[in-house]
Amino acid sequence: MPNVLATLHPFERSLSVSMEDISMTLQSISSIPWADFLLNPRRLRGSDFLMRWSQGVWSEKLLTQSVNATGRYFALPYGPSGTAPANDVQAFEQYFEQLEKAGLGRVKRPDLLIYRVEEKGNVESAVERLGGISKLPFTPEDNKNMKNLLATAVIAVECENSLWRAKQMPDYCSELKPQKRLNQRLGLKKTAVVPTIIIKNEDRKPLGDWQMNTNIPIHIWHAFFDKAYGISFDKANRLINEGSIEPTKQVFQAPGGAITEKIIYKIYHHYAYPLGKTVEEPTLVAKSITDKNGHILPYVHFEGGKFELSNEALQVLEISQRQHETNLPPEASEG
Repeated sequence: MPNVLATLHPFERSLSVSMEDISMTLQSISSIPWADFLLNPRRLRGSDFLMRWSQGVWSEKLLTQSVNATGRYFALPYGPSGTAPANDVQAFEQYFEQLEKAGLGRVKRPDLLIYRVEEKGNVESAVERLGGISKLPFTPEDNKNMKNLLATAVIAVECENSLWRAKQMPDYCSELKPQKRLNQRLGLKKTAVVPTIIIKNEDRKPLGDWQMNTNIPIHIWHAFFDKAYGISFDKANRLINEGSIEPTKQVFQAPGGAITEKIIYKIYHHYAYPLGKTVEEPTLVAKSITDKNGHILPYVHFEGGKFELSNEALQVLEISQRQHETNLPPEASEG
């Protein structure tokens, strides 16, 4: 299978869905005239990709609201996925088109920055000077105002999400046991269905470089329908490097139809800190779009809901804040 990742448009890369998450697949059919029509969003967006977009927007919005609700910290959309339009998938696509034209389609930045609430005025002023949140991905980080913006961030967050109820997954909280394939390190059977935090191998170097250059510790927050988990980028890398988490080869389908294989790492929730829980479930609303050819495509849209940050997550932010104030390197903030 050719690796088309390097040439994949950022819009398609952003909405790529693992094959196991696509509800409708055309098994054993490699080429038929209408296959592209159904799965190619540039002609007619597929329901799975629309739902993926809606789910991502919803989970990131809830995580942001939960941080803001603490009254002690607030979240700022920072990376391209976080700053892209959230109410219109066509505007979302056009935003990535603009990034691509600006030669910034391959830039990788964390989705959110978290600040102490005391910094809110300074942060808002810096964002205003930069032209607004939507302009952040278009501005190089050596820009004076961007440097000011980054200087006071407590942590950066890479957001992931899965459409599962974590507590109902068959191997939720199953005890980790020595596994032969992991050289007797603790783990679960390969077929275990368990909440995990996913990190893509392709993201490890750019995120590591970003963390080193900015001195802002990155955490990965993975939201499920009912719970969410977090882990520091450094701890995730340590688990991967020592062999406690093995690579998984997964096939991804991009909205434009391109199929590619990616190496991902699924980190057991046992190694993560509980980020929080859903205290008010969203409403799943049926929506549809009509393409320029008049074809209607239905999808499920996530609306409302409420998520509450855990005390453990607050402790992670407090520790990172203290380390930031004492100017310790990110490696010291492993959580």
